This record gives sequence, C-alpha cells and structure tokens, in this order.
Amino acid sequence: MANSFKSKANVNVETSGNTIYTCPSATETTLIGMTLSNKGTASVTANVYLNKSSIDYSLISNAPILSGSTLVPIGGDQKVVMEATDYLKVTTSANNSVDVIISLLEIS
Repeated sequence: MANSFKSKANVNVETSGNTIYTCPSATETTLIGMTLSNKGTASVTANVYLNKSSIDYSLISNAPILSGSTLVPIGGDQKVVMEATDYLKVTTSANNSVDVIISLLEIS
C-alpha cells in the first residue's frame, strides 16, 4: 500500500455545487485538516458535507465565519475517513468569499 500526503485548495467557493475533493477508486483517504477562510468584507455561513453513496452527511451546518477570519472544522483531534468515490462538498452563503484548503493522507 502506498501512502501519500496531499494538500488541495479551492478558491472562491460558490453558494452551491462545490466538490472540494473526491476520494479516488481503490483508495482510502484520511482528512487531517480543513480550513475555510473568509476573505470577504462581510460575515458568511458555511456548510461542509461528506457525500457517501449519493447521500450528503453534514459535518458542519450554517457555521458563521466572520470577515477576515477562518473556520477549522477538521483538524486537531477531529479526522474524517473517506472511502473510494466519497466526496467532500462545501457551500457558503455568499459567492466568492471563502477559500478552502484541506490536508489529507491517501492510502492506495
């Protein structure tokens, strides 16, 4: 089995349809960190979902992020394991205000 640490980034998250990461086939992934940064001038809310078998499971829901600040829903003691074809999705209350960075370990 190969282990590979990776970082993925998504700039200018929209209010819908933002797939941040999809776990490749024949792979398991451990999400070890996630940061959502509000670069806008107003507060926003964010939602993070893990999609498994076409069902969205909420990791955070309507979490406020003040202007110029960040939210770290995954990190420290919190980890999330993903299986092949699972994907991570983020939505926000305002277009183009939030950037997302995730750190992960892929095991294939």
